[in-house]
Amino acid sequence: MIIVAAAPAATVPGPTIAAVVREQTGVSWSRARRLCAEGRVTVDGQRCLDPAARVLPGAVVAIDQEGPKLRTLPLAESAIVYRDRDVVVVDKPAGVLSVADEPGNKDTLADYTRTSLRRTGEAGLDAPLGVVHRLDKETSGLMIFARTSLAKRSLAAQFREHTTERVYHAIAHGAVTARRVDTYLVLNRGDGLRGSHGHFRRASGAAPAEARQAITHIAPIAALAGATLVECRLETGRQHQIRIHLSELGHPLVGERVYIRDHAGPKIDAPRPMLHARTLGFAHPRTGEPMLFQSEPPADFQAMVELLRP
Repeated sequence: MIIVAAAPAATVPGPTIAAVVREQTGVSWSRARRLCAEGRVTVDGQRCLDPAARVLPGAVVAIDQEGPKLRTLPLAESAIVYRDRDVVVVDKPAGVLSVADEPGNKDTLADYTRTSLRRTGEAGLDAPLGVVHRLDKETSGLMIFARTSLAKRSLAAQFREHTTERVYHAIAHGAVTARRVDTYLVLNRGDGLRGSHGHFRRASGAAPAEARQAITHIAPIAALAGATLVECRLETGRQHQIRIHLSELGHPLVGERVYIRDHAGPKIDAPRPMLHARTLGFAHPRTGEPMLFQSEPPADFQAMVELLRP
């Protein structure tokens, strides 16, 4: 078995750069993060590209929204956790699309990964990377791409048969208790949102044929102020599964923007939904060897945990 763990990101006290930019300019969270990534924000005269970096007391933050963009690589070299001739495992940053949302969009993790691999001089990079699963744009953590048709077929079968290991860490509103959630997800639960059949409106019969079974194992890790750090282990992997299940339990993600309309309690703000794909395990598509990869949550996630610690 191969086990690879990415190093945890350090955090220091104080607000994030993105929070300071947002407070000073009134722009959206996504725009604040983009200003940092584009090199238009400095702290004590030094350019700061990480929107989740913490600002020390007394530091001077300057923002030039019209300044020139800094040309940088779209994906840090350290984001590629593992690669061989069959697969690539990537630690996806939050705010990056997994794959194109419309034809011609190249601002995706798949394209950024190909660019990074090309810089290493490896052969066989003309073919696009095979996509076998996805993460939401604002979700960080581990993803795998296939580099051959054989690898894509093998990995797709493993995801389809639910033999992969996928564990997420999340920060959810309220006091979350351990439980197994088993529902059937539909595209419209009755109010225009994805959700579980029979949750929003009492079911009058069996789930429709297009509904998909979704099973999530939820376990609390640590109690926080108004929230809980939780582990979510996927038995299936449906779109927005964790976000929907936690929301329907009355514990939407901190930073949730969609599945929170029914939440009546206090809401904790965050730049993004606090969800991180921490563990990814699968059988190597060519050798059959069990492989397990782990990634600690990024700085913004860890900073939110520290902020909410009792």
